[in-house]
Amino acid sequence: MYLIQLAIEYAAPIFLISSPLTSYLDQILSIQRNRSSVGFSLDIPLIMLVASILKVFYWFGEYYSKALLAQAMIMILVQMALLKVALDNRPGVGAKNGIEHTPFTSGGSDGGFNRPYDFWQWRNTKPYWLFLAYFVAILTVFHLTPISESATYISILGAIGLAVEAILPIPQVLANHRSGSCKGFRVSVLASWILGDTMKMSYFFCSTEVIPWAFKMCGMFQCVCDLYLGFQYWRFTRASGRAAGSSLEQDSRWGQGEKDIRMN
Repeated sequence: MYLIQLAIEYAAPIFLISSPLTSYLDQILSIQRNRSSVGFSLDIPLIMLVASILKVFYWFGEYYSKALLAQAMIMILVQMALLKVALDNRPGVGAKNGIEHTPFTSGGSDGGFNRPYDFWQWRNTKPYWLFLAYFVAILTVFHLTPISESATYISILGAIGLAVEAILPIPQVLANHRSGSCKGFRVSVLASWILGDTMKMSYFFCSTEVIPWAFKMCGMFQCVCDLYLGFQYWRFTRASGRAAGSSLEQDSRWGQGEKDIRMN
């Protein structure tokens, strides 16, 4: 029991701090290598950037575990790199008429729902970075005013940040459901999410450090979503394998039929 507690106190924080790199580095390299971000939901960096930025400002009022603060700061850097690579490798980039297609286009990618002002569907790259800059600037202004000393403000900040992070798997789940496959989404990301959930739950409920209940509730919700994403990956991969097997069987039968005709 002592060894388990020791592992949670020391190994879990190291895992949490390094998890942004272990979770998304392979996805970044895959997009860069394939020169395409097809199948990858651009909402993932949006969610993680907003959630991580809010968690950093939340720390100044709650002073929760420093390991979780370090994780949020590293996550911001990793997600900015992921966003840049994904934007640079959108389908159609480099065409003579500019970008012809983005992962999110109005009227269809969200099941017929048009996002206000084409939010996070912009064809140009600049608005993505301007949104993040304005978001940080607004939070900084609030942080420098007496409002930041309000317990209610700090609680709202934490609740929003953690709730946003909890819905992380949902855009990818919806994207997979619409396309009927998990193409473009790296299994390494999925595996790291599920493993990360296991470590987070152990750390949240067994650590002696201060872990607010908001972290625990949102962590449990995200864990359920990640497990469903794992089931979805298994289901689509299995269906794809069956389809490939059926195609090979048909090709074999066609080849045998041609051979019989020639022999006759």
